Amino acid sequence: LVILTATLTMDVTIRRAWEDSLREQTQMHLSREVRLFANRVDNDHARPLAEIVAQEARAADARATMIDSSGKVLADSEADPAHMENHAQRPEVAAALRGDAGNSTRTSKTLGIEFMYAAAPVRGGVVRLAYPLAGVRRTAAVVRRNLLIASVLSLLAAALLAAWIAHSFSKRLRRMAQFAQQVAAGDLSARISEGSSDELASVATALDASARQLEISFRTVEQSRQQLETLLNSMQEAVIAVSADGRVEWANGHMDDLVPRGARRGLPMIESIRDPEMLRCLRETLAGGGVQQSRAALVAAGKVFQVVSAPLPSGGAVAVLQDLTEIERVEKTRRDFIANVSHELRTPLTSIQGYAETLLDGSSDPDTVREFAEIIRKNAVRVSRLTDDLLVLARVESGEQRFQLQPVTCRELVADAFSAFHRIAENAGMHLHSDAPPPSAAGEDLVLADYEAIHQVFANLIQNAVKYSAPGAEINLGYSIPGPDFAEFYVRDSGPGIPSEHLPRIFERFYRVDKARSAGRESGGTGLGLAIAKHIVISHGGAIRVESKMNHGSSLFFTLPLVRPA
Repeated sequence: LVILTATLTMDVTIRRAWEDSLREQTQMHLSREVRLFANRVDNDHARPLAEIVAQEARAADARATMIDSSGKVLADSEADPAHMENHAQRPEVAAALRGDAGNSTRTSKTLGIEFMYAAAPVRGGVVRLAYPLAGVRRTAAVVRRNLLIASVLSLLAAALLAAWIAHSFSKRLRRMAQFAQQVAAGDLSARISEGSSDELASVATALDASARQLEISFRTVEQSRQQLETLLNSMQEAVIAVSADGRVEWANGHMDDLVPRGARRGLPMIESIRDPEMLRCLRETLAGGGVQQSRAALVAAGKVFQVVSAPLPSGGAVAVLQDLTEIERVEKTRRDFIANVSHELRTPLTSIQGYAETLLDGSSDPDTVREFAEIIRKNAVRVSRLTDDLLVLARVESGEQRFQLQPVTCRELVADAFSAFHRIAENAGMHLHSDAPPPSAAGEDLVLADYEAIHQVFANLIQNAVKYSAPGAEINLGYSIPGPDFAEFYVRDSGPGIPSEHLPRIFERFYRVDKARSAGRESGGTGLGLAIAKHIVISHGGAIRVESKMNHGSSLFFTLPLVRPA
C-alpha cells in the first residue's frame, strides 16, 4: 500500500512536474537553436535559403521555417511554401517581427501535430523552429513505463519481504498467544524465550518475567493456603466459612464429621445446618453485626456447641464451633459429685454431731455413753472410709495412680480373692464358690495386671454381692476365656437382682438402686466401690459390665488382656 501510494503520487505530481521541466528544457534548447539559425541566415550568403533551412532542421531535429516580413513563408523543411498560408499572425512570428524572441505551443494547421515554436528576427524576416511535442510525450511515456515497472518490481519485493516479516511476526505472536493461554489455564510453569532484541522480544521477555513472578507468588499463596487449611483441619473446633449470600465456601474436616453427609459447599448454609441459633448468629454477622456468640444444640445429636462468628474481609463470615458437651458433662458430674459427697457426709456428720451434743448434755449412764460413743465411732469410720475411697477414686480417674502391670495367672487372681473373702462370706451366712476352669493344653492363662489393684476390684465386687444377698445365698467367683485376646472374670450372686432401668448407672458414684432401703449405707458402704472397680479395669485396658434379672441375682463381669507367648 505504501509503494502503491508513492507510485500514484509520483505519477500525479512528479511526472507532471517532470514534463513541465522537460518542456522548459526543450523550449530553452529550441530558443538557443533558433538564435543559431537566425545568425546563420544573417551571415551565410553562399548557400541557398532552402538548403540552409534543411540543414538547420536536421541539426536541431526540428522543423525549420523562413518567413519574410510580410508573413509569407519563403522556405520550410517539411512543407511546400507555396501552399502554406501567411504566418504574420502566428504569436511567435508576430513577436519576432516586432524584434523580440517569440515562443508558442499549439497544433500545426498544416500538419495537424502539436508543436513547440521558437522564432527569432533576421534581416528581412523571421526564422522559426518547431519541435513536435510527441517526442516529449514519448519520453514521458518511457519514463512513466519505467516508473511503473520499477514500482511493480519494488511492490513484489516488498510483498515478499512483508510476507516473510508477517509470517515471522505471526509465528512469534502465535507462540506468545499459546503461552498466554497456558498461563490462563493455570500452567504457571510455561515459559517463552526470544532470541531477537526487537519490540516483540521485549514483550515476550516481560511476559515471561511476569509468569515467573506469578508462579512464585501463586506458589507462596498456595503454600500459605495449605498451611492454613492444615492448621484449621488440625483444630479440635469445627470451622465453617460462608459467602456474603450465605453459601458454604469452606469447612474443615471436623465440621464435615459433625454434619450428616458433610458440609455441602456452594449451597446455602441451611442445606447443611438447621440449628436456628447458629443460623441467626451468622445472619447477624453478615448483616454487619460484627462478632456474634451463640449456643447451638441441634448441630449434632447429643452435642452442645458455643458458636462464635466473625466477618471476613471478603464480605462473608466464619463460624467456629467449640464443643461444650464434655465440659458440661464434667461440670454436671462435678456438681453431682459435690452434691453426692455433701449428702453422703451429711448423714454420718449429723449423727456424730447429734450424739456428741447428747453426751455433752451430761448423761452419766455408762451404757448410754458407751452406746453413743460406739455410734460416733461407726460414723467416724464411715467418714474415714468415704474419704479414703474418694481419694482412691480421684487418683485412679486422674491417672495419678500408677499400676505395676505384669503377667499374672487368672487362676492365681481368682484363688487369692477366694482365699481372702470366703471367711467373710461365711460369717455373713453365705457361701462363696470358686469356678476356675482347669488349665488348658497351652498351660496357664496369663493376664497383664496389677495384682493389688485387681484384688481391690474383686474385693469391691464380692463385698457388693455380700451386702445385697440374703443369708444362705451362694456367690460364685471365677473366670473364662471367651476370646483369643482377653480373659473375663465374674462374680455372681443370687440376690434380689437389679431392675433393667438401673443397669446403665450402677457404676456411677454414690448410685444406689434402692435409695429408700440404703442397704449399702446401713452396712457401712460408701457407694464408690463399683465406680473404683470400673476405673481400675478401664486403666488396665479392660471393660466392666453387669447382667441381672429381678429375683434371679446379678452377675458382674470384667475383662483383662491376655498375655500370649511369642
